[in-house]
Formats: sequence, C-alpha cells, structure tokens
Amino acid sequence: MKYSRLSENIMAILKRERFITNYKTVKDTKQGLLRVYLKYGKAEAPAITGLRRISKPSLRIYRSKEDIPVVCGGLGIAVLSTSKGVMSDKEAREAGVGGEVLCYVW
Repeated sequence: MKYSRLSENIMAILKRERFITNYKTVKDTKQGLLRVYLKYGKAEAPAITGLRRISKPSLRIYRSKEDIPVVCGGLGIAVLSTSKGVMSDKEAREAGVGGEVLCYVW
C-alpha cells in the first residue's frame, strides 16, 4: 500500500493489538510503500476477519468520549483520529478523548 503517516499509525495500532505480525516502510522513487505482514492463526485462519471503513471524505463520523463504539463485543477495535493522535477505542477511553472514527477491525 502507498505510504502515509496516517497509514503507518494505523499499522502501528494493528501491530500493538496483534492483528498483524509486522509492517515496514519500503523506499520508492515516489511516495514510498508500506509492506504489511498479515498474521495467521491455527489452520491458516487470518487474524483479521473483517475491516470496515467508517469515515469517508464525503461523510465524516465523529464520536464523543461517551459514545465511542464497542466492536464485536470487545473482540474487535475501532481506530479513531483524536486531538492526541491516532489511537484505538480502548486507548481513547483511557485518555478520555473522542474523535473521528476511521475504521472497525475484527
């Protein structure tokens, strides 16, 4: 995938939450690339079974700290862009901040 700081921050969250094994940046002549190494469990089942984009350029979705969604009963995560940076829903609740909901991962 093409490199951006937002994509790199999202990959850092997915690695921290153990949805992917690793990621690295690859130098390119233009923008650069992000190489993502997916994680697989027993019987070659992928760790990420679903991913849904929530906010789009045409429709931004914002949630306050009280309304941060719980994904799949706590088994998944919501990625938020807050005033304190990009963070997971658990980190945003602990920090007491809300923000733009970027995506759900389960």
